Amino acid sequence: MASKHEQIAGSLIDDILSGHYRVGERLPSERDLAARFDANRGACREAMKKLEQMGLAEVQPGGARVQDRTNASLDVMGHLFAQGKLPDAILLDQTMLVINRLLGLAAEQSLELASEEEIRQIRHLLKPLMSGKLDREAHTLARFELMKAIMETSRNLPIQLISRTLFEQMWPNLAALHQHTHFDNAAYIDFAHALDSALQKGDKAALRATFDGFANLNRETMMQALATAEAKSQEALSR
Repeated sequence: MASKHEQIAGSLIDDILSGHYRVGERLPSERDLAARFDANRGACREAMKKLEQMGLAEVQPGGARVQDRTNASLDVMGHLFAQGKLPDAILLDQTMLVINRLLGLAAEQSLELASEEEIRQIRHLLKPLMSGKLDREAHTLARFELMKAIMETSRNLPIQLISRTLFEQMWPNLAALHQHTHFDNAAYIDFAHALDSALQKGDKAALRATFDGFANLNRETMMQALATAEAKSQEALSR
């Protein structure tokens, strides 16, 4: 169960992101928050501190004011994804685009920096995807292990930190899409073989082209799952 200051912070974050409080507007005082949430002033102060750390509020002697969300840390992404029963389509597409671009850069650096044994390990992780016999859960796990290995062997800390944070903020809020996710096995098999060939030959241009295709495939898969989930939700409401 969330602590009192986490409950207060969570409520204020939702209010800010939903537009209840506009940029520059003053947030409720500690006294008002204490009365609203039946909390002590210390919990309210901790909540404000969290908002300040996230970049959503600027705490001044006269009170706290809302900051533009473009000043926020990546931790705000999880709250944005959790705003509705289903993820926002534009936010999901943009986040997947960024993650896949970072993955492509990581793959190029892996090709330059990874040892022969590490390259062999990455190629070994491609074999399940080549089989075309994986169920939904196993397919997701195989892709995750592949991406994790590529990120680790890239030796690029900024890429690792940003991509991991984005993934961790996004993934828990995609549960509603899992049952609607259907993989184009033939397309993923082609991707796995193309990636294996590029890694074996050390062909950076082929690797880049392969990951561009992989990015589009991943995005199409998730956006189709979201479209299906939205249609099912509308169907249920109309009954």
